[in-house]
Amino acid sequence: MTDADVRLVDMTLRDGMHAVDHQFTPEEMADVAAALEAAEMDVVEVSHGDGMGGSSINYGFSAATTEEYLDAVAPELDDTRLSVLMLPGIGTVEEIDMAIDRGADMCRIATHVTEADISEDHFTKVKDRGLEANGLLMLSHMAEPERVLEEAQLMEEYGADAVYVMDSAGALLPQDVRDRVGLLTEELDIEVGFHAHNNLGLGIGNTLAALDEGATTVDGCLRGLGAGSGNAQIEVLVGVLKKAGYDINPDFFGVMDAAEDVLVPMIDDDEMPELDNDSLILGYAGVYSSFLRHTRRAAEKYDLDPREILIELGDMEVVGGQEDLITDVASRLADESGAAAEAAGDD
Repeated sequence: MTDADVRLVDMTLRDGMHAVDHQFTPEEMADVAAALEAAEMDVVEVSHGDGMGGSSINYGFSAATTEEYLDAVAPELDDTRLSVLMLPGIGTVEEIDMAIDRGADMCRIATHVTEADISEDHFTKVKDRGLEANGLLMLSHMAEPERVLEEAQLMEEYGADAVYVMDSAGALLPQDVRDRVGLLTEELDIEVGFHAHNNLGLGIGNTLAALDEGATTVDGCLRGLGAGSGNAQIEVLVGVLKKAGYDINPDFFGVMDAAEDVLVPMIDDDEMPELDNDSLILGYAGVYSSFLRHTRRAAEKYDLDPREILIELGDMEVVGGQEDLITDVASRLADESGAAAEAAGDD
């Protein structure tokens, strides 16, 4: 492929796995990958939604193993590069070797926005094997721009070829994106990327804001598939970038056809992302979508509005793995509500 102004990474077969409970089959992945190759997509990412090693009781079992997915997808890709996702603490460095041996061209290593220091061994492994390594700073709304820069500089020191600002909860506003991406592009000597979620309806707009500030690599999914209300819809993004005059590789009609003719027949209507009240409150509160189901249960148990619980969790800046706090928060809010009602009765 020729050099372009912007590199597009399609994550339908990774982040999109969240929308289908990680149940894409290897054959379905191969079909989507072939359509994206035909559409001249720059990069296709393949993994469990939570990265290699994510298939588990904690994060949900996928329909097949990472090995089976990579074996199905790799033969379908020629010019399009194959990426995998690694979350230290979920995946292991041994899985990096496995992915490389099965055709991966690059590995993206993701940590919480303040925990880049846990990724050094993983970057070392990827670089020792001669692959491109990108760093992803998840839930970037939870850190001020200066802290995001400090963590990005650690990843750069570890060998990252690019560092992403990830709006994992779809909580950033355009100016928030500009502040973070702009600072990174000014201070880093490597590429800067951006990953949007659409919980506030800003997936495309925020991606454009990131590009305005110098980002050169961005993510999306066919039909906007993904956690919460999904990611930036990549066929829309391709059309918008072409209309805006960006030089990009993917073919607009080809990406549209991959979405309409290949992906859509695989997806049930209830799996399509929707900007509903649930995803809206997740974006507003800045909380991962994994908290939603547990919050609903706690709200029913304690006779609360789940939105109140999620906003409180957002104020506490909870991250993935802290779902056990939901019951504590619900119990406390219920006690406070009861005490307030009792006090009002005394008046």
